[in-house]
Amino acid sequence: MTPYESVIGLECHVQLATHSKIFSGASASFGGAPNTYTDPYTLALPGTLPVLNRRAVACALKMSLATGCTIRRVSRFARKHYFYPDLPKGYQISQYDEPIAEHGRIDFLLDGTPRAVRLTRIHMEEDAGKSTHVAGAAYSLVDLNRAGVPLIEVVSEPDLRSAKEAAEYLRAIRQLVRYLGICDGNMEEGSLRCDANVSIRPVGDVAYGTRTELKNMNSFKHVQAAIEYEVARQTEVLESGQRVVQETRLWDEGRGTSHPMRSKEQAHDYRYFPEPDLPPLVVTEAEIEALRSSLPELPLARRARFMDRLGLSPQDAALLTAEREIADYYEQVVAAGPSCDPKRAANWVGGELLRELHRDERPIAQSPVSPTALAELIALVAGGTISGKIAKDVLATMYASGESSKEIVAREGLLQVSDESELLRVCQKVIEANPKQVEKFRGGNDKLLGFFVGQAMKETGGRAHPERVNQILRRLLA
Repeated sequence: MTPYESVIGLECHVQLATHSKIFSGASASFGGAPNTYTDPYTLALPGTLPVLNRRAVACALKMSLATGCTIRRVSRFARKHYFYPDLPKGYQISQYDEPIAEHGRIDFLLDGTPRAVRLTRIHMEEDAGKSTHVAGAAYSLVDLNRAGVPLIEVVSEPDLRSAKEAAEYLRAIRQLVRYLGICDGNMEEGSLRCDANVSIRPVGDVAYGTRTELKNMNSFKHVQAAIEYEVARQTEVLESGQRVVQETRLWDEGRGTSHPMRSKEQAHDYRYFPEPDLPPLVVTEAEIEALRSSLPELPLARRARFMDRLGLSPQDAALLTAEREIADYYEQVVAAGPSCDPKRAANWVGGELLRELHRDERPIAQSPVSPTALAELIALVAGGTISGKIAKDVLATMYASGESSKEIVAREGLLQVSDESELLRVCQKVIEANPKQVEKFRGGNDKLLGFFVGQAMKETGGRAHPERVNQILRRLLA
């Protein structure tokens, strides 16, 4: 067991879902040709002034409310100075000593155990552009499409104690911002990214060790791997009698290692001062309450309700609440059928339907099978009209064609065989055709009952009522 304890805090940058940039009308879309989503302000041309995007403010307030933050009624923007080619103004407009919100928390589950990580602050800022360093060339390329895109930075306290916990915390943030509809959470596109502050200390110590900052992590896997590497690196440094150096390190996902990028800056290195071209941001109580009333049921609360009121297992509840759209779809299925059993509906949505959608990489919002149509199919199974096996084939046809389950069942002649005399005839035929298996069953091999049921289902093309077949076979084989 290691004598050291990890101390980890994350700074998560969340790109807000707005049409335009935070301080100008240029498009905030992703994927355009380089330097096409720009305007005079983005290019920092003389005489241009920032105008705050109110949609971005609303997104920041939603996140602040959802995390239980104290919202500052008056917050201010500041200029954060540093000099990169992808920062045309030579400074970034951010919030410094008066952020929009402070002191909230992120709740999540780690291996089924509730965890809460305190938040230091949530502040608003503009994104920088993107520099591409061309291998072997004496120049770099700059794309300013991303410059000025609105962000919130969610800064945690150093409450995380393992790389795995840090990854789960980041997953919880992604799930939350997607539930709130303020970010698409696409880490590959940079919509959600994070920096990790990592240090270690002897187990039992209260004082923090020297921390390093890890950058360039764009997936949960990379976050966990980078932190694990850094903890191991710092442990090796201390055990060799050396000191950890405070610095910013860049994660190289290809090599699975990190390397120094620059010495870690302090706040004074950025020469913060108030942004003179923007007035203070004033948020009224009415605005806050209007946004509070618009918040959806949050993921953990919805998961708990699915278990407590609908009787779902923790696994099913977690699967169905992973995305807001999946949870909405599931609840619409349950509501569409007055007698629709929530557990049966969970099996169909979380099992058969999601399997079809995942195969095609389609979100549930684009499902060709509507909640009402799926509820109708579930009702056919529950009522004994078709068997569960047949229903799976019917769902596949519904998914491919858009037809209703009743249309498919009628056209294909798939009604379940429930007639007692017909099932008796089928079961007698199966028994007569398998005398050796009959002898073994009567000799005590009860597991062979499944074989006989399977043969009966095969004989009827999967249309036999399985429970009645089971009962008849037990009676005939006794």
